[in-house]
Amino acid sequence: MDSQERLQKQFAFLREIDREKQVVRRTPLADNSRMENDAEHAWHMAVMALLTAEYANEEIDLLRTISMILIHDLVEIYSGDTYAYDEKAKESQRERELAAADRLFALLPEDQGKQFRALWEEFEAHETPEAKFAKTLDNVQPTMLNDASHGTSWISHGIKLSQILKRNSVTKDGSEALWNYSYQNFILPSVEKGYIIKDAET
Repeated sequence: MDSQERLQKQFAFLREIDREKQVVRRTPLADNSRMENDAEHAWHMAVMALLTAEYANEEIDLLRTISMILIHDLVEIYSGDTYAYDEKAKESQRERELAAADRLFALLPEDQGKQFRALWEEFEAHETPEAKFAKTLDNVQPTMLNDASHGTSWISHGIKLSQILKRNSVTKDGSEALWNYSYQNFILPSVEKGYIIKDAET
């Protein structure tokens, strides 16, 4: 592959991922003016990583972590966003996202396609220190925004504390400090304010 063909593939990929800005999530902006999109979510997480890497349970490669964060939801261009508490949609999530990954990363030059696919798979596997920390931020960021927006999404979907605790069962794996902060400053106060239903299981 010559350099011109390589550049054409790279720019084709860049044009395609512009569609991530159109993937609307169920998490509102902090000011509750609208729901955020996937691209905004990834940007916010990347800045969070820059600010909070010192709280990771283990030493992390920050560039690798941020790269993973920026890539982790790109497949949703094709698969769509799967709401964290939609159990029915989650049944087909892995299958949909694998097919999307095959399609999306094939647009890149082969070496970069393999590199991006590996980073996406690493995030999904949740085994390395970088993947664990990225997943922590993936859980803490929407929790922060849900609290800031007076529980709009939690209230509209009737979310229970037990659901949130289940969803966040791995949040501490990447950073106990960030999980504890999120629990004490976002989750518990939201329960007290009635944004989150305190059910019998908790």
